[in-house]
Amino acid sequence: MKAKKYLVLAALAVMVAALALVGCSSGSSSSSASASSSSASESASSASASASSAAAGEIALVTEGKLTVATSPDYPPFENLENGEYVGLDIEIAKEVAQRLGLEVEFKTLQFDAIIPAIAAGGQADMGISGFTVDPDRAKEIDFTETYYIDDQAIAAMKDGAITADNADDELNKEGVIIAVQSGTSGEAYVQENYPNATAQAYGNSTDAFAAMQSGQANAVCTNKAVVEKMLADAYQDAVVVKSIATGEEYAIVVSQDNKALTEAINAALAEMTADGTFDKLLQQYM
Repeated sequence: MKAKKYLVLAALAVMVAALALVGCSSGSSSSSASASSSSASESASSASASASSAAAGEIALVTEGKLTVATSPDYPPFENLENGEYVGLDIEIAKEVAQRLGLEVEFKTLQFDAIIPAIAAGGQADMGISGFTVDPDRAKEIDFTETYYIDDQAIAAMKDGAITADNADDELNKEGVIIAVQSGTSGEAYVQENYPNATAQAYGNSTDAFAAMQSGQANAVCTNKAVVEKMLADAYQDAVVVKSIATGEEYAIVVSQDNKALTEAINAALAEMTADGTFDKLLQQYM
């Protein structure tokens, strides 16, 4: 099974710090264990109380009683449409957050590069979740929640093509080479910065980027590693990863800067999900 990488959220970090302090001040391992259990219980209880407070009307919502979630469902294993249903890790996270806030969830499909402007403008969705990498430029427009996953970049090419793992850097940086990317993503920025002689051909979604590579309209695809591996395993088995890049990108949910209470409530729900093992289960299911 592929190794799973994710960030420990803030509440869990506090729990671990509390355990370390108790361990230093006590000479008894049983006392330390007891304190750790109490700390974990208090953290989960506090997170639950904070998350539940959202239902009391302390946050602004597009539709009363609903958490409206903007996503671009073409990015498996994070979000995708299967038989008309939204599926994926991000989708399940959004459902869990809504449940813990005492709200219904409603998903709204937007093109990836339209989600942050929509959240910043308000009126279309309460939050966006679509494999968003925490980025200082994006943070000028919206608020990021605590991070929930770390991913890298990867580049795929057709198995019978000129680009291989042995020559990837040289071949990818040639004039006339087209690297398909999803518009507005960190993959697009990576290609533009590292392969200036090539053309970074932007598509509205990752599905179109992979289809372009398979049809010969592009020589390679660059996007997040988990997405590349999922696409190759499910639909593009005649392609191969030719380069992996350890970028350590942190994923987070995006919220309007005018809705601080919602950001805090989502963070509380995420912390609760970490404390009670929900994140572990979701990662085992989807990653």
